[in-house]
Amino acid sequence: MQIRNAKPDDLKQIIAIYNQAVAEGNCTADTEPLTVDERREWFAEHTPDQYPIFVMEEEKGITGWCSISAHRRGRKALQHVAEISYYVEHNSLGREIGQRLISHALQEAPGLGLHNLYAILLDTNLPSIAILKKNGFAEWGHFPDIAEFPDRICGQYIYGRKV
Repeated sequence: MQIRNAKPDDLKQIIAIYNQAVAEGNCTADTEPLTVDERREWFAEHTPDQYPIFVMEEEKGITGWCSISAHRRGRKALQHVAEISYYVEHNSLGREIGQRLISHALQEAPGLGLHNLYAILLDTNLPSIAILKKNGFAEWGHFPDIAEFPDRICGQYIYGRKV
């Protein structure tokens, strides 16, 4: 088991893991699966030296990933702030893969010139709230009732921390 920077060949597995979260309906605000073609530009915006995507690789392939994304790209006063996102393959849940990916991102963040990381998540995503708190993130904000799904409405939290 190793964490490494994502390569273009990893995009198919990254999207497959993300689409598991879409299907679950409680982990992301996307309601339809994404395609690899739809995410090529997103992937290209994530370079190892500034906004990396980390993957957890095992013999069976990628079991989780974590991205660090620009916050309001181009606004100089915000260049030291980034969003962290993380997803774990369903059959690998409960093995601390998310924890390892978040810890790795927190260790790497200062070397990337980042001072603050934040996550945006559905307020119904209790496992994600727990792992963020475990890693020193605190609630920085709440957008009540803004995510409208076919069967429910929920809000989004922002959890952040200095690094």
